[in-house]
Amino acid sequence: MEIDLGKLAFDLDFHPSNNLVAAGLITGQLFVYRYAADSPPERLLEVNAHTESCRALRFVNEGRAILTGSPDCSILATDTETGTEITRLENSHGAAVNRIVNLTESTVASGDDEGCVKVWDTRQRSCCNSFHVHEEYISDITSASDSMKLLATSGDGTLSVCNLRSNKVQTRSEFSEDELLSVVIMKNGRKVICGTQTGTLMLYSWGFFKDCRHVIFVEQFLTIFYICSDRFVDLSPNSVDALLKLDEDRVITGSENGLISLVGILPNRIIQPIAEHSEYPVERLAFSHDRKFLGSISHDQMLKLWDLDDLLQGSGNATQNQSAMSDSDSDGMDVDDSIPKPSKGTKTKSANKGKKSSSNNFFADL
Repeated sequence: MEIDLGKLAFDLDFHPSNNLVAAGLITGQLFVYRYAADSPPERLLEVNAHTESCRALRFVNEGRAILTGSPDCSILATDTETGTEITRLENSHGAAVNRIVNLTESTVASGDDEGCVKVWDTRQRSCCNSFHVHEEYISDITSASDSMKLLATSGDGTLSVCNLRSNKVQTRSEFSEDELLSVVIMKNGRKVICGTQTGTLMLYSWGFFKDCRHVIFVEQFLTIFYICSDRFVDLSPNSVDALLKLDEDRVITGSENGLISLVGILPNRIIQPIAEHSEYPVERLAFSHDRKFLGSISHDQMLKLWDLDDLLQGSGNATQNQSAMSDSDSDGMDVDDSIPKPSKGTKTKSANKGKKSSSNNFFADL
């Protein structure tokens, strides 16, 4: 199923309970579509959300509202049914908002182009945590909700772990010469997987973020495994821009060459390429609420909905049962406390900087 957006899309998200999908466009517009397996998609909303591009979006409050972030430094809450503005925080960040993710039913996190991560509590209607942790743009955010830890990746080549209880940066990984673009937590919280600009997947053991145990070089039909060292050779030219966790043993990757692949983690292997969005980079991947569809966006201005069961046929479902025999690490949940100061990454993104302001009333009308 394909939806022609007409413009380049930066982010997508599915409604948590209904057959709705939203996309944020380079024009600053927000599109919302209703989809069904037996009928063409129907556009329900077309909202001029921002004066600049709409880089990030998420459904919140059980799908009743959509949050969008932009290089204009604002975060907008839009009513899902009517498309009307609920409230807008003009200076949510001091730089362009690059990422918004859901943490729990009542909290979301946002990251900007200057390395700042903020956590918003919809119940308290305020910003409850703020971490100035990176020197470059925040590329992705995820959380370990059971341990109140927030993980962020950045263009400065590091992975950070922030403690939401103490409101402190708990640790950062050693500097990598590679930009980290995406992150997921797997193996029941014991492994952290990062996609990179040069096409590798970096594997960290939880609690040992200064020691990257494995590097997986992801290519179309080839996987090579090395213990991490100071030298990286024969890297794939295709960056891994998007990661989507399928289960504890398998992750779906979206690459710069337009391929969507299924990758096994410990044992590390490319199970198979499962789709090809286009010849352009895959920007984002997401599951529908019932996990019947996999959504992808790319630079071809198309939003594609893939039947997940069709994609996974013949992918070797037996890999789900191999984690116990494949992972020999017995890492605990301790986290190193020292925070190294890395060099800055090489990638730069344009940011319209705004002035910081109070954000205590942002969620007052939600």
